[in-house]
Amino acid sequence: MCPTISMTHVGRQLMLIGYARTSTLEQQAGYEAQLRDLQSHGCEKVFSEQVSSINARRTELERAIEFVRDGDSLVVTKLDRLARSVADWCQIVARLETKKVGLIILGMNVDTATPTGRLMLNMLGSIAQFERELMLERQREGIAKAKAEHKFKGRAPTARRKTSEVVSMHRAGKKPAEIAKAIGVGRSSVYRILAEAG
Repeated sequence: MCPTISMTHVGRQLMLIGYARTSTLEQQAGYEAQLRDLQSHGCEKVFSEQVSSINARRTELERAIEFVRDGDSLVVTKLDRLARSVADWCQIVARLETKKVGLIILGMNVDTATPTGRLMLNMLGSIAQFERELMLERQREGIAKAKAEHKFKGRAPTARRKTSEVVSMHRAGKKPAEIAKAIGVGRSSVYRILAEAG
């Protein structure tokens, strides 16, 4: 486990700031374990929340990033408690670096205040970027193959592309609900198209 930072920086005590998160209220045991690990590591202040990492706004993470100062370290138990994706992780790391704040990931024994920790973080970032590029390359190859075999349909047509169809059906006496069902768009899209068509 990485040592607790105790030196002073510009006349103040450097701090270890913890961040804990679980996706649901049912994960209470995991949540409590994170809090316990962060406190035992020496975190003087812990920001914590129980929200989904996918869609929910992580207010406490934002507060933690706002709170940390030059020379402090943000501490998490695992990488997946901090970031929801490679892009999200890179953005968080960049924000911390801009503020000259370290990152400690207890489960990986990574501390960016040390040369080894910075090297590991850079390697993780490179591996994640490499995996993303491989995924995009496979996706492009799949699309090219599907196009060559005339199986690629592209994006599904949007409601706006069906404007002429909507207008002609409406002129023929069809109601918006019937039009929406017939061409597979939402009723609100039909109303919007008709309003724009005058």
